[in-house]
Amino acid sequence: MPSEKFARELMLALPEVEEVVVANWGDQPTFRVRNKMFGLLGHGAPTVCLKATLADQAGLIDENADVFRVAPFFGRWGWVDVVLDMVDPDLLAELVEEAWRLTAPKRVVAAFDRAREGN
Repeated sequence: MPSEKFARELMLALPEVEEVVVANWGDQPTFRVRNKMFGLLGHGAPTVCLKATLADQAGLIDENADVFRVAPFFGRWGWVDVVLDMVDPDLLAELVEEAWRLTAPKRVVAAFDRAREGN
């Protein structure tokens, strides 16, 4: 079962990611690339909120509404809440990376892909 620690480690392992605590959100931990948010931990809830497209959000919720939910506040833009103790760890890793890819500059994503391919 993935935990908040696991989700945090996945996000921080991606290039140029910083954890930024937002005081006026009740010390909410957010994860950003070049100061653009792509994820946040569910403050007081066992969830992670991730940036997604509206189509991906709808598909995930259709697939399993117990695991995936429209995120409060950000859901109208496609963000999805993921229930950590119910999601497959490999799927969570894919969703975190996709949220990062939607947010990171194209050059940063291209460098990440080249490094992953070993070029």
